[in-house]
Amino acid sequence: MELFKRILKTAVDGEASDVHVKIGGPIIFRIHGDLVAVEAPIPTEEWMNRVVEEIVPPHAKKKLDAEREADFSYFIPGTGRFRTNVFQQRGQFCMAMRYVKTQVPAFEELGLLEVIRDISRSPRGIVLVSGSTGSGKSTTLAAMIEYINANFKRHIITLEDPIEFVFEDNQSVVEQREIGLDTLTFQAGLKHILRQDPDIIMIGELRDVTSISAAMSSADTGHLVLATLHTTNAPQAIGRILDFFPADDRDQARRQLASTLQAVVCQRLVSTISGGVTPAIEVMINTPTVRKLIEESRFEKLGAAIETGTDEGMINFNQHLYALVQEGKITQEEALASASNPQALEMNFKGIFLDEGRRILS
Repeated sequence: MELFKRILKTAVDGEASDVHVKIGGPIIFRIHGDLVAVEAPIPTEEWMNRVVEEIVPPHAKKKLDAEREADFSYFIPGTGRFRTNVFQQRGQFCMAMRYVKTQVPAFEELGLLEVIRDISRSPRGIVLVSGSTGSGKSTTLAAMIEYINANFKRHIITLEDPIEFVFEDNQSVVEQREIGLDTLTFQAGLKHILRQDPDIIMIGELRDVTSISAAMSSADTGHLVLATLHTTNAPQAIGRILDFFPADDRDQARRQLASTLQAVVCQRLVSTISGGVTPAIEVMINTPTVRKLIEESRFEKLGAAIETGTDEGMINFNQHLYALVQEGKITQEEALASASNPQALEMNFKGIFLDEGRRILS
């Protein structure tokens, strides 16, 4: 175990975001988005089995035995906390470990837009933080929770699988429930959560119709619900949610979502000139225009509503990437590689701006 702990300590010291451990292969760190093999003994099956036996908590061992994979948090004093997934490939254990910083970063440190602070102050409704795997969704969500915790007297309950950031009560009272440890399933936790007098509910991930229905019902009754979702842009979140519902239920779900949605924040991590990463962000706010488009199933026009809604706090990926280039944070090449519409962004860099969004909406 000493070798394993030294590997994780080296990963933290080297600013790695992830550690990948596989029998018969080198230890791999992900540093600023790149996979890097490190000098360390090659894991053997015997060594890996000992590590798994040591680090998997009792509540996760049953799941690991039954399903051949399990999620949990692993903490080493003096090193930090890791969101850990143990799984099997070709009949052997593998591990993917995400380092979670113990101190929740502030908005400014993360490079988040001011509008996200405004969204955090919403009294009710559903706020979705979306993006692909590894795009920083959980960190942004944690920053929002910590901002509320530091500035408002609220009762915050989280449902997480597993717990990543640990919050200390400040102005708010924060209770964090881990799936498998504090409640058996998301469904079980969500079933009883409204009886626990929450003001704000944070759901680690919307992953099925039960969690989505519970989120909308909670927002309907005046609660603020924060959750993550896997999508590549903000408008896509609407279709993604509705796809969870049976066809006969989608019309009702769409109307309920149109009335309860507060905002969708989608992000992609891009490499900075200084050698780090920063989020490129797209924000869709449920303005009257957006609400009407959702109600009428005109999802293809949501992108145009975002593009033309800058006065209401909205911004799309191209607009934010352009701003990041103008601020000298990222290169034009990096912006074009991450853009939703590279051709339009390239025209922007040449000083050509087409009012395409207004034409589509009209």
